Amino acid sequence: MGAFLALGLFQGAVYGLLAVGIVLVYKAKRVFNFAQGEFGGVAAFTAFAIVVGAGLPYWVGVVGGLAAAVAMGLIVERVIVRPLESSSRTIMLVALVGVALFTIAIIVLVGQPIPRVMPPLITGQGVNILGAGILPQQLIIMAVLAVLAAAMAWFFKTDTGLAVLASSQDTRAAQVVGISPVAVSRLVWGMAALLGGIAGLLYAPVGIFTPGFMTLTMLVPAFAAAVLGGMTSLPGAFIGGLAIGVVQNLGIYYLGQQLKVPGAAELGVFALLMLVLLIRPQGLLGKEA
Repeated sequence: MGAFLALGLFQGAVYGLLAVGIVLVYKAKRVFNFAQGEFGGVAAFTAFAIVVGAGLPYWVGVVGGLAAAVAMGLIVERVIVRPLESSSRTIMLVALVGVALFTIAIIVLVGQPIPRVMPPLITGQGVNILGAGILPQQLIIMAVLAVLAAAMAWFFKTDTGLAVLASSQDTRAAQVVGISPVAVSRLVWGMAALLGGIAGLLYAPVGIFTPGFMTLTMLVPAFAAAVLGGMTSLPGAFIGGLAIGVVQNLGIYYLGQQLKVPGAAELGVFALLMLVLLIRPQGLLGKEA
């Protein structure tokens, strides 16, 4: 069981990174960003093309991948989000789903739908944690999660962070005191894309990745993490991600291996979500409307 617990924590860290980007956009724009996973997909495939395809240094691939993710986020904000600002949230949601599907199609056309292996940032033997062999890349994921958690906590105490929060609460009042909603929107989408890009770059070297790997395998658990932690709470998104990862893997251990129940991971997550939302509908750290 210890091995499944350890693996769940490291997998949950990736969910947490994606969930923070989802919550960040929701706090500012009140929309569910279904394109969040593809920020990570674009970053991973760009880095792969630079490091493996062009043979350039790893750090160039990381910078190039993050730059591509942020550029995509800013393009989505300018071309999709801002023109649909006054539309219904349903239209915005459908448009963002379309962005994710369009991005996957472009990656398939450009890179072909074949499995790829991204070299890890650090090579070497893994370490044994609770009976699980943890790769150095997975340790990096946890370290980055901790650093980003501290960085986000600091950011929202700065003037810029407070401006983002003020704009999300009342856009007109924020404009009156000189806060530009356009600048806030760009910043939020750029930050969300950066977080998604970091998640993609950290997760891709753990195994084999294909076009749409972040959306198909990571986005739904990340949304579950955001809901579990509270859609208005960034710390809740981190905690929710770790909780979802742990529950998934414990579900595999107890329900899948012990009781032979099909869909054990999904059943465990569903049970946890229902329990939390019945007791505390706003999520673990969310606030009531």
